[in-house]
Amino acid sequence: MTAPRAVRVLIVDDEPLARRRVAELLGEESGVEIVGTATSGAEAVAAIRAHAPDVVFLDVQMPDGTGLDVVREIGPDAMPVTVFVTAYDQYALKAFDAAAVDYLVKPYDDERFVQAFQRARESVESKRLRRLSGELLAALQAVQGGGATPVPAAPLREEADVATPAPAAAPAATPARPDYLERIAVEIRGQVRVVPVAKVQYVTASGPYVEIHTPERTYLIREQMQVLEDRLDPERFFRVHRSAIVRLDLIEGLTRNASGDYTVQLRGGLQLKVSRSRSEELERRMGLAK
Repeated sequence: MTAPRAVRVLIVDDEPLARRRVAELLGEESGVEIVGTATSGAEAVAAIRAHAPDVVFLDVQMPDGTGLDVVREIGPDAMPVTVFVTAYDQYALKAFDAAAVDYLVKPYDDERFVQAFQRARESVESKRLRRLSGELLAALQAVQGGGATPVPAAPLREEADVATPAPAAAPAATPARPDYLERIAVEIRGQVRVVPVAKVQYVTASGPYVEIHTPERTYLIREQMQVLEDRLDPERFFRVHRSAIVRLDLIEGLTRNASGDYTVQLRGGLQLKVSRSRSEELERRMGLAK
């Protein structure tokens, strides 16, 4: 059996001791390759482009700028899975809005580091699976859409006056629809129960857990928002914020306040914050985009 590919990590911090600590903690994890280190934002950008790491531990405050500047330079969609490292807790929310999978506030303990790295590793695996699924689907479509294999002509029967018509080509198969969740397993008092996704109204983050909200009650499960988002049908659900996913058919309105922030109102009056980076896409999904 082929061994799984190692997670390739870049460490970015202007403090030598901070870089060494991350490297030592990564040395205790299996399947990890440190592809390089950087001490500034400019070096980070160059190293990301040169090495294409899977994960980057990215210091927020550096002499020539911030980790957020690195994200803007590379582009959020092109960034590796990112764990921000900061001594300033006020950067935490900005870090998540900049697509970080987690953040570490200095000084952090070993257990907190392991938790952040496991989230990053799971996110890398999720990205790889999505990429492989896309490549497989593209290969299937290429086969289905390519030229048909020539069929040898049937010999003419001596008594026939005309050739037998060639059989009609079979229609191309419709690409398989991705398998999205229809049920979510939850544990209640030691018993596992199943919650139909059709009953889920919205989902919110709660530390390392997510809360599944239904009309009857709220269920707590240990899962990452990104993983759950990937497994919910995007035609039915939309992630309005780093900490909230809503069912689209329950949205009654989208409001922008004087400060430019958006809130979405669900049936029943509940209001949830909408990230500015997601507001335009939400407007399009609601048919409000011009």
